[in-house]
Amino acid sequence: MSGPLLIALTGLPATGKSTLARGLAARLGAVHLRIDTIEQALKSSVFAPVEEVIDHGYLVAWGVARDNLSIGQVVIGDSVNGVPETRAGWQAAARDVAPIVTLWVTCSDAVSHRARAEGRASDIPGLTYPDWPEIEAREFHPCPEATATLDTAGQTPAESLETALHLLAPHL
Repeated sequence: MSGPLLIALTGLPATGKSTLARGLAARLGAVHLRIDTIEQALKSSVFAPVEEVIDHGYLVAWGVARDNLSIGQVVIGDSVNGVPETRAGWQAAARDVAPIVTLWVTCSDAVSHRARAEGRASDIPGLTYPDWPEIEAREFHPCPEATATLDTAGQTPAESLETALHLLAPHL
């Protein structure tokens, strides 16, 4: 990697974004900004807990992303990122500082996707992941600005990581 780059992941819960983000961060030496972690920290604050986190986590992540991009780091934004407003926020964080690559992570096999959603345990204290009906009902707009799409159906996490690295190679 020769300079700063923002890799913004987008996709429904349980498609493999966080697993992929951790793998990419390790392989690329990148900063991993996970919205779930940030939002849960805001809710768990001892001094000023945020009861209803709306865009707070994204605002924190965008600021930290810009700080890290401005010192030459590769940053991975790990979030559902399901509406145009959040995607625009990642673009603004990178504007005039670094290129942005948006990777849309999907799982085209609904049975597999549901099994992932129902079988995972939260690794963030206090966070409860959405259940399958909540995932199905989640607002998520198509992402025409995505640089690439990664379908994790039928792939192991290691295979998805290698596929992502291949898709990202022209930008690294």
